[in-house]
Amino acid sequence: MNTHPLPIPVFDIVIFGSTGDLALRKLLPALFRLFLDGRVPAGSRVLGVARERQTDAAYRAAVESALRVAVADARQDDLQRFLGSVSYHALDATQAEGWDAFAAACNTGDQRVRVFYLSTSPALFADICQQLHRHALDGPGSRVVVEKPIGRDLKSAIAINDAVGRVFDEQRIFRIDHYLGKETVQNLLALRFANTLFEPLWNSDHIEHVHITVAESIGVGKRGPYYDGTGALRDMVQNHLLQLLCMAAMEPPSSLDPEAVREEKLKVLRSLKPIPAAEAARLSVRGQYVAGTGTEGAMPGYLEDIGKATSGTESFAAVRAELGNWRWAGVPFYLCTGKRLAERVSEISVSFRSIPHSIFADVSGTITPNRLVLRLQPDEGVHLYLMSKYPESDGLHLKPVSLNMSFADAFGVRQLDAYERLLLDVVRGNLTLFMHRDEIEAAWRWIDPIETAWSSATGGPEPYAAGSWGPASAAPFLLRGISGEGDSPLGAPVRSGG
Repeated sequence: MNTHPLPIPVFDIVIFGSTGDLALRKLLPALFRLFLDGRVPAGSRVLGVARERQTDAAYRAAVESALRVAVADARQDDLQRFLGSVSYHALDATQAEGWDAFAAACNTGDQRVRVFYLSTSPALFADICQQLHRHALDGPGSRVVVEKPIGRDLKSAIAINDAVGRVFDEQRIFRIDHYLGKETVQNLLALRFANTLFEPLWNSDHIEHVHITVAESIGVGKRGPYYDGTGALRDMVQNHLLQLLCMAAMEPPSSLDPEAVREEKLKVLRSLKPIPAAEAARLSVRGQYVAGTGTEGAMPGYLEDIGKATSGTESFAAVRAELGNWRWAGVPFYLCTGKRLAERVSEISVSFRSIPHSIFADVSGTITPNRLVLRLQPDEGVHLYLMSKYPESDGLHLKPVSLNMSFADAFGVRQLDAYERLLLDVVRGNLTLFMHRDEIEAAWRWIDPIETAWSSATGGPEPYAAGSWGPASAAPFLLRGISGEGDSPLGAPVRSGG
């Protein structure tokens, strides 16, 4: 996050894995929208790299098709101007062939910023970085963007960090988590540290518990082979949910300097109380969806989606986390994520403690604790739930109401999406919204014992119906405090209208 954004220099962005889903569905549309906004300086280039052998024209046609889907109202002349900056290079990171020609294409002779975006399997990170070094493409103006997953456990994460770190120093490694680029997540900093209203209450004296939920209504889709070797705990909790926890729980940084912010996030991760194997069954739940019915009608189960007869991989993960520090002692943080759930919603719900004494004993209506909900998707905004008198009642009747702020309605401007914002930060060299290697490794230290306990437990993930809110056994510790319109294992997420 920049209080005074730095100018945008001329840049090249090189996308390894440029024919993949992430590149075509997220990265290239983000670059195109930045181009339409005038945020891509003249002379900047997009170099696509993948193993497939195809011409520039064929690749540009694929990019154009993807952009027409992502930016439906794009004009043909704008598309053609953007596509004129796009080229394609067939490379195998594990082979020497083609790298000399690629290096020649990269070397423009000026001092432009050069971004290498590794949208590939982590198994290729080391090979790609070594080739970049071998061909002198790792100069001071070069930086590398690393996508998750960064390893599948602590040992592999350290190996990846070491391999990338041998070529690029820490100030030029951008470990990306697109949730940190969302408007609501950044507004959490403003909400807490630019207002006197919340920060004095942001502690265990006033907060009962916090729910961090990332629910998806879709199944694994085309990611089946990857997902079945990863699971919800590694795919979502280790990175996205723990990063949201850091933003919600960290101490005020001394400034918005990237190192100051990342140091406070690291303190949160290091204060996570370990979950020993003996406690994993009580403090966590894993599930796997089976065939069910939702808003889309009949939906297949996980095994049908991945084309296997059996699998022990979880598509639902919930963990009760606690922080061992003064601010948050005794406050549970419920981290929950799953696929094929009843609704697509991501939010941070902060539930405050009940009032210490009620003077409304003879008043109709139930007093419910205040709640602050930060909605990340699908409609980004902030909802504050308060008690109020119902105006059309005889006497005093209390009812919970919500104060809603939709970012789209409040400001009336187009919001940068997460990848647009983060790509700009990479080009500008701003590391605030990216993860330090110590954060990655601290997160794995906490996740590994849970994963080990699940792997050694008898029985597999608990089944839950597609289109439901998850396994029944999640209810005892996920039901509390978040339910706004009916009970469910996750708690019914809030609606925009309250």
